[in-house]
Amino acid sequence: MTDRELINIAVEASEKAYAPYSKFAVGAALECDDGTVFTGCNIENAAYGCTNCAERTAVFKAVSEGKREFRRIAIFADTEDYCMPCGTCRQVLNEFAPTIEVLSVRRDGRYVSYSLKELLPKSFSLND
Repeated sequence: MTDRELINIAVEASEKAYAPYSKFAVGAALECDDGTVFTGCNIENAAYGCTNCAERTAVFKAVSEGKREFRRIAIFADTEDYCMPCGTCRQVLNEFAPTIEVLSVRRDGRYVSYSLKELLPKSFSLND
């Protein structure tokens, strides 16, 4: 799968977001090592602490289906800047895929690529 194909899946996932409070719809497409792709969108709640990000939604769906090895994730929001994962999502990604590639995508389709280690240096893991 190409970067652009994965990004397109993330864009489609953002259309399913439930974001009545922030109006900030995010979509994620998580590619497993075997090529399977799981999508996620942000799901907000009136009790803000119950809100779930798109990235975690995708990871939790994959893990609940028995997947544990991930290659990369594309994250999209209809914004002028690149959509980056929050700290909590970085930590959840690190739990399963400390070497995952993160594609952060903005409105015009341009994207940047980072390793999770770049985004979460000196991470906390099972070894700690």
